[in-house]
Amino acid sequence: MKSIKIRRISGTILYHGFIWIFGFFMIYPILWLVASSFKDEVEIFQKSYSLIPSSLQFDNYVQGWKGFGGITFGTFFKNSFVIVILSTIGQVASSALVAYGFARIKFVGQKVLFGCMIVTMLLPSQVLMIPQYILFSKLGWVNSFKPLVVPSYFGYPFFIFLMMQFMEGIPRELDEAARIDGCNQWGIFFRILLPLIRPAMITSAIFSFYWKWQDFFGPLLYIKKPNLYPVSLALKLFSDPAAVTDWGAMFAMSTLSLVPVFIIFVMCQKYIVEGISTTGLKG
Repeated sequence: MKSIKIRRISGTILYHGFIWIFGFFMIYPILWLVASSFKDEVEIFQKSYSLIPSSLQFDNYVQGWKGFGGITFGTFFKNSFVIVILSTIGQVASSALVAYGFARIKFVGQKVLFGCMIVTMLLPSQVLMIPQYILFSKLGWVNSFKPLVVPSYFGYPFFIFLMMQFMEGIPRELDEAARIDGCNQWGIFFRILLPLIRPAMITSAIFSFYWKWQDFFGPLLYIKKPNLYPVSLALKLFSDPAAVTDWGAMFAMSTLSLVPVFIIFVMCQKYIVEGISTTGLKG
């Protein structure tokens, strides 16, 4: 018994030791980014491996926040929040509505439309770039937030599929009971299913927030005015091959750009696990 207990303790120590070491290597780039935001440029490159600054350079944050051409990083953060919040609301709301139609309403051509939706998940985004740009250019939406926000209000295939699977786990007897009580299709959706699929909706909102916040190519393609740049695009302005790159300020603003993502993850991580782990379970 004693030897078995010793083996269990040894196994536990080895397991947790491996997890700590592996976890450290996983987050080392982020730790290095945060540490470098407090270093001067000489120290960043001379002691690139070190995570402890010799002295804290808060001036990196001051200089970085000043931005470029009179446009502060407050403007860039505001632009990012406008794009992300509007897009997230659109994607989650429209995807929930489309998922309800596929999961609970029978109509002609349902399987064909569902198959087309699944196929769109397989299309590389590069295939759609030119047609979308031509369309938005003819509509006069270039140099605005519209190409980044408006398409979100027509559903997102991954979120539709996620919510559909979640709805399939909800007993249909609830729908029948609601109909007996006088609810129509809209009443069933808003009063019965919408509250029950909240974990899937929150999971979709978190993913939408992450993907839109870090989106670089979309703003690069459609936005040309610096005062409309989101944070992801504004960070590129620090790197200028024709001039001196302010690495300290770049790392400082990059660190600040991680704060909203970190806060969202800490506050909502239980919903991510619940939304994914319960998806596909049948009632």
